[in-house]
Amino acid sequence: MDGFLTVPINGLAQGRTDFRWRVGKTFFEHFENSEILAADLDIEVSAEKSGHFIGIDCDVCGDVTVACDRCLEELRLPVGTGFRLSVKFGQEPADSSDAEEGEREIVWLPESDADLDLGQIVYDYVCLSLPVQRVHPEGECNPDAVKFLSSEDEQRGDSRGKDASLPFASLKDLIDKVK
Repeated sequence: MDGFLTVPINGLAQGRTDFRWRVGKTFFEHFENSEILAADLDIEVSAEKSGHFIGIDCDVCGDVTVACDRCLEELRLPVGTGFRLSVKFGQEPADSSDAEEGEREIVWLPESDADLDLGQIVYDYVCLSLPVQRVHPEGECNPDAVKFLSSEDEQRGDSRGKDASLPFASLKDLIDKVK
């Protein structure tokens, strides 16, 4: 992934420089344990250099494919996220309690680094933009999986009685026995 999603910090001219990339499945394959099965994302980066200030604005939009939490079939989800960074050079101060500068997150680079690799940052923001619960809208899940889940619930309910769905059903049984 070297060179991909990389902003050449040392080569930036004063003013604004724009970058555009398109990422897909292969980008997410570089990350361990990625839940993203496929992707079609457009990444637009605007780098602003003014004196010693370097600001990076990034917008990511498109869609990704993940497994549905209910039926495990593929589920396409829209992605629309972005971030704003301030690039600073040198060692991050040990007492640095400020990880932000206004609306911008601060990224510290060693003075010897000529490039800023945005790969991990883009990956993190895309993953954080996804909903916690990833399920198809009602009625769109794989009917065989839903049928299987329904039959499992019914079997479990029959073997434990009508209070099986209550979280404290066993405590209720214990209290009934004590009375």
